Amino acid sequence: MYFSSRMQAGRMLASAMLPKYRYENCVVMALDDGGVMVGAQIAIQLHCAITLMPMSEITLPREPKAFAGITTDGKFAYNSDYSEGELDEMQGEYRNYLEEERVQKFHEINSIIGHGKLVTVSLLKHRHVIVVSDGLESGMKLDLAQEYLKPIEIESMVVATPLASVPAIDKIHVMADAVFCLSVIDDYIDTNHYYDINDVPDHKKIIDTIENIVVQWK
Repeated sequence: MYFSSRMQAGRMLASAMLPKYRYENCVVMALDDGGVMVGAQIAIQLHCAITLMPMSEITLPREPKAFAGITTDGKFAYNSDYSEGELDEMQGEYRNYLEEERVQKFHEINSIIGHGKLVTVSLLKHRHVIVVSDGLESGMKLDLAQEYLKPIEIESMVVATPLASVPAIDKIHVMADAVFCLSVIDDYIDTNHYYDINDVPDHKKIIDTIENIVVQWK
């Protein structure tokens, strides 16, 4: 399935979610800037807040997919698309490189958001947390989200995404209490490939979108 924009995909997801969650105590937690564009449409329709959990992927030399990821509060997860044997082998071979990348990526994402956390425990506690991305090629971002949410008393974890690969959707079904996915893709190319236009603005406008979402409630 292809979409004209992330806004269109977000409206489609919002329509699917509205009957169940319109009057529930929800919050949208986007996993990336593209997820904010999708999640904003959900937040508008559900009359709920939206927040961003910034994270950064760590890739290894000559490896096409991310090996690990880190969040602004230092939570770290390996990409479970790799087997345990592959993880052990690469951790041993790239130990120093991984540690350097971990430190660098941690500082990079915190400098982007001004050394502050957009996502907070108080905002998520006792709510249905709707975890949103504009496309999930792997389950790594979900691993990071789950690690962050694990110590927080939330009502449920709901995953909403326009696109997911087969490995990602398998992981979603294991970890989420509810799933909304518009298209499962066997041979996932690249998230931008499935949108006619790239409607992800610069990061400052993303933050403005989050801060101004309440005025767009319908």
